[in-house]
Amino acid sequence: MGDEESKAKDPVRLASEEVSNEFKTLVDSHDLDSLKQLQNLILGRLQDSNAVLSHFNEYSEQCFSEVSSDMSKNTRLLKSMKSDLDYIFQKLRSMKTKIVATYPDAFPDDSATRALDRRPDLEMPQ
Repeated sequence: MGDEESKAKDPVRLASEEVSNEFKTLVDSHDLDSLKQLQNLILGRLQDSNAVLSHFNEYSEQCFSEVSSDMSKNTRLLKSMKSDLDYIFQKLRSMKTKIVATYPDAFPDDSATRALDRRPDLEMPQ
């Protein structure tokens, strides 16, 4: 059985060696060496770029960890301030409505209404 397998493999091995030799004659070894040098140069540049990017990522992560707590604290503060201001303006509008109901001439025209509430609407995109 083993002898039959080796007989079958011999022509295959001989054919593959022949094909391999033919391929070697198609490509100039100088061209292959030059391609190999270019690939090594590109590999070196990519490794350098990878090292720089890794360093930048570590630095960015460190900077983010330093400012993230302040950022979240300031975000909470701003949200609280906005809520407080919304409440204040709601109360002012309510007071104005009561004043107008009691004293109709208190605000003679619509310009006073615009003067009272001049804050920009931060919820609406401009």
